[in-house]
Amino acid sequence: MKTLNVLVIDDELALRHILAKAIEKSGHVVDTAGSGTEALEKLTSGEFDVAVSDIRMPDITGIEVITRAREKGIETCFLMMTAFASVNTAIEAMRAGAYDYMVKPVRNDDVINRLSQISDILELRSENKVLRNLVMATNENQCRMVSDAMARTDRLVKKVAVTDSTVIITGESGTGKGVTARSIHENSLRANAPFIPVNCGAIPENLLESEFFGHAKGAFTGAHKVKKGLFVEADQGTIFLDEIGELPLNLQVKLLHVIEDGSVRAVGSEQAKKVDVRIIAATNRDLETMVAEGTFREDLYFRLNIFNIEIPPLRERLADIPLLTEFFIKRESKKLGLGEQIEIEPEALELLKSYGYQGNVRELENIIARSLILSEDNLIRVTDLPTQVIKSGGAAPINGEMLLRDQVRQFEIRVIKQAIDEAGGDRRAAANKLGLGLSSLYRKLEGAEEQ
Repeated sequence: MKTLNVLVIDDELALRHILAKAIEKSGHVVDTAGSGTEALEKLTSGEFDVAVSDIRMPDITGIEVITRAREKGIETCFLMMTAFASVNTAIEAMRAGAYDYMVKPVRNDDVINRLSQISDILELRSENKVLRNLVMATNENQCRMVSDAMARTDRLVKKVAVTDSTVIITGESGTGKGVTARSIHENSLRANAPFIPVNCGAIPENLLESEFFGHAKGAFTGAHKVKKGLFVEADQGTIFLDEIGELPLNLQVKLLHVIEDGSVRAVGSEQAKKVDVRIIAATNRDLETMVAEGTFREDLYFRLNIFNIEIPPLRERLADIPLLTEFFIKRESKKLGLGEQIEIEPEALELLKSYGYQGNVRELENIIARSLILSEDNLIRVTDLPTQVIKSGGAAPINGEMLLRDQVRQFEIRVIKQAIDEAGGDRRAAANKLGLGLSSLYRKLEGAEEQ
């Protein structure tokens, strides 16, 4: 059951305290208000999931509290109580936006049961949102890997996913740390709850605390409405803190507190909110060196580094390149609106397998996207690849002033002639091996002879 932040609103002191104590004993976080005016002041913080409110109060009615709260954009769910039962009052409360209506004297068990129902509804809304996202994604970010290096990584992912352990993922930029983090979440018991990715290096430092932990309305200039914060959004699920090494020291302290205490405090708020969040962090930096230099807290490092998964660079898992290439061709073709199936000629694939990939998987993705734009006849050829990829395969310029297309033609001819030699002079066999039509092979050879 999701832990709720509950505000009990009633002008009767004894009833207010008895009900608050019972709700707190059931596992929820509780605060109280003795009037409608005090309730509105507390509700403005945006911290309360549910308000259990009397309808008749001496200053303003519970129905007015709902109306004014909705006008301020407060999304708190209202459970109303009254000693004056009437159909009209019930209808008025529901029209104002109340979730439900109870007649005094209320039984504590009944209130707690209603809160349990509300908790289930809030969790279901969160799950539906996640499921919609999963349906839309439909494995668009998943590609099967076959290299030994990634097989080891997959074993680690499956081992740690079923636990609630904090994980830190390390590796060069572009290796797929975010995909690994999502895989851990989707194979965990939290799979139906939110997965919230956060790039710590992309958020301005002065907004980090507000983004992480939320803020109350009026907490600072520009805070025109309540903001929940990413940790509250990720409640019951997983938050992925990418580029954790970019987090400033003052936020490192607050993050450590969240890990140790399991609660967050919004900027401008006096009340802490309990959250149940799994933390997965990632970095391409050497955190041990940063700890030694004093730019990363040692206690936070040890809290995060309970289980480490290192993603190997693409150049150390060349066996994955053909599958990744096929995967990116299909995905990028769809993005570009290229309906027909597009292939890649064997020579181009060999070049991709021999390239160094300083940008790792992300660089391969960009190469494929560029090549698809240049490709013709539903085939990616050597000539469609970037210059640096072609040169990596040994097609160095014969003349520094030669045009790129001329250098590429020379490289193609060398590959074709080598294939013909290996086929014992059988041009048809060479064409089949290269994935070319026989007429295309002759055309390329004739073009070379004309030059």
